[in-house]
Amino acid sequence: MAEAAYIHIPFCEQICHYCDFNKFFLQNQPVDDYLQALRLEMIKAMEDQVLNEELKTIFIGGGTPTSLSAKQLDHLMESIHQTLPMQSVVEFTVECNPDQLTMEKLSVLKNAGVNRLSIGVQAFQDSLLKKIGRTHNKETVFQAVERARSLGFENISIDLMYGLPGQMIEEWKETLSVAFSLEVQHMSAYSLIVEPKTVFYNLMRKGKLLLPSQEEEAFMYETVMNEMERHGYHQYELSNFARKGFESKHNLTYWHNNHYYGFGAGAHSYLDGIRRENARPLKKYIEMIYKNNGTAFVSENMLTKEEMMEEEMFLGLRTIRGVSKKRFRDKYGLDVGEVFGPQIEEQLRKGLLSESASHLFLTRKGMLLGNEVFQAFLAVS
Repeated sequence: MAEAAYIHIPFCEQICHYCDFNKFFLQNQPVDDYLQALRLEMIKAMEDQVLNEELKTIFIGGGTPTSLSAKQLDHLMESIHQTLPMQSVVEFTVECNPDQLTMEKLSVLKNAGVNRLSIGVQAFQDSLLKKIGRTHNKETVFQAVERARSLGFENISIDLMYGLPGQMIEEWKETLSVAFSLEVQHMSAYSLIVEPKTVFYNLMRKGKLLLPSQEEEAFMYETVMNEMERHGYHQYELSNFARKGFESKHNLTYWHNNHYYGFGAGAHSYLDGIRRENARPLKKYIEMIYKNNGTAFVSENMLTKEEMMEEEMFLGLRTIRGVSKKRFRDKYGLDVGEVFGPQIEEQLRKGLLSESASHLFLTRKGMLLGNEVFQAFLAVS
């Protein structure tokens, strides 16, 4: 049974140029019908007992959850409290856009027990924000954080991005400097990945997307690692940094390869070795929920033991602590060296992997070449 629940709100008031998540332009969408379908899916999950009574974390992502009106947000929160086992939840996160964080919406979230906000900031240069399709500016970020704090939110995370079109190294350093001045508890820093079916992908195909070089992007990553450490944020995952005790418990569920349940259009679940994906189109998701009495799975993949062990490696190695040898043995009945001996030796020889008595973990060089290391553990059997 799952100790973590993810809830997907696929609506956006503006589609960002880099985003390939399952999302829909908010205007004229059946938002209320969608929220009702979500409620039915949550009821069904509880009937099927797929969520642990000791549910520890809830994460509402998107899309943009705060594109919902205050009334719709309230309806969603009511559904969550009436259907999910909330008594043991220690971390309840909602993703937000800075320009949508009104006092009214923040009050709805606070009153519903949300105790962590993840704010999509990306950059602090207004011209760069406009270039990537964001609707807020630098000033709105400060206002949003101030409002949240005034209502008692004490666990605030912000997302930042580097490797953006036309982004200079000095701009990235400036973004980090401004971010530190906010003194939030957690930060994520992601490099831009140009995904198919995005505005940036189409521009790139036409030769109209000017991106920093690989060397510049690597320098930006090293800069963020050094600066975070210097400012008291410890790196606990490749892209995530936190003040002590403020690591994202929900995201650690994914990286520890634990079970979670996903609600909503396009959401993924992982239970008992089975990965499931919900229908992505809104209409299809809603129709399937009613037709199938509360489920909307369009794919189910039963993982083999080999696939589970591969996932344990490439997910676990994303964390700075790395893969626990004991945990691996307890889960799979085999020593990690028995399964991946040659791969481990090769990555150690290349200086991309390091080993202690208890863990295998990426070196600093390995963190810069993470995908190369992860690839080494895929389809080795």
